[in-house]
Amino acid sequence: MASPIAFVGDATMASGYRLAGVAVHVPPAGEEMAAFERARSEAKVVLIALDIALKPPLARLEQAIAAHSPLVLIVPDPDGRPSPVDPAARVRRQLGLEA
Repeated sequence: MASPIAFVGDATMASGYRLAGVAVHVPPAGEEMAAFERARSEAKVVLIALDIALKPPLARLEQAIAAHSPLVLIVPDPDGRPSPVDPAARVRRQLGLEA
C-alpha cells in the first residue's frame, strides 16, 4: 500500500520524515527526476527538498505543482534559500504589479 505522503530529498532530511511515517526517496545523483516521478505516482502529497526541486527543469516542476494531484510542495531549505517557484510573485508579475 502506498503512503499518502512522500518526501524526496537528502538522507539527513529524509531520516526525520521517515520517523514521522512518511515514505522517503533519497535519489542518487542523476536520478532525482525519476525519484520525483515515482513519488508522484505513489502518494497523494509529495514533499520535495529545495535541492532536489532545482534538478528537474523548472517548467516541469511548475507543471507538477499546478496539477494539484498529487499535491506537490517544496520544503523550505534549512539555510533559508527561497523556492524557485513562487506563485504569488508570478501573479504579481502577470498583473503588472512587479517587474
